[in-house]
Amino acid sequence: MRSIERAPSQPLATVLRTSRLVLRPGRESDVSAILRASRRNADHLRPWSPAPPPDQPRPTLTSAAKEVARDRILWKRGTHCAFYLFPAEDETPKIVGRIVLSNIVRRVFQNGYLGYWIDRDLQGQGYMSEAVDAVVDFAFGPMGLHRVQAAVMPRNPGSMRVLEKCGFRREGYAVRYLKIADHWEDHVIFAITREERD
Repeated sequence: MRSIERAPSQPLATVLRTSRLVLRPGRESDVSAILRASRRNADHLRPWSPAPPPDQPRPTLTSAAKEVARDRILWKRGTHCAFYLFPAEDETPKIVGRIVLSNIVRRVFQNGYLGYWIDRDLQGQGYMSEAVDAVVDFAFGPMGLHRVQAAVMPRNPGSMRVLEKCGFRREGYAVRYLKIADHWEDHVIFAITREERD
């Protein structure tokens, strides 16, 4: 595939489906559900997340609304695609996770970075593997990317298993790669390219 400056814009109405999940961008009407999910999973996610701003130690309606607004702006720019995860059989807007394809770079790189989390009660049941597979298909399909990569702390074996199950390979070890929970943490780098997915 030839190098492209940017892929055709994907609509904010994009919906991805797996056997058990619906993945879609956040909407203003999701703000309360996002806040509930963030608060419910705060302790579960704290060891794997950047430290919150000192003036905002816990999620608020304002922070959830800002997250949705930012996601939608970056989606329209084609540099960031954030999906919230909803149970496929649930008619209420209960959010059970989030997966983001971010820092999308075009031209000769055609790469995006993958990040994700799943509700504390759904770990180890294959939900995140379903979501990762769906987003990688989206990245290599409509988004026209050539490569997706992810970085995982070595003490997070569950997240590494998700990536390996979805066909990602280990590429290397990055020392003090990201500042997580206020500490510079080493990360294992994983990646997959379009050729490995076909």
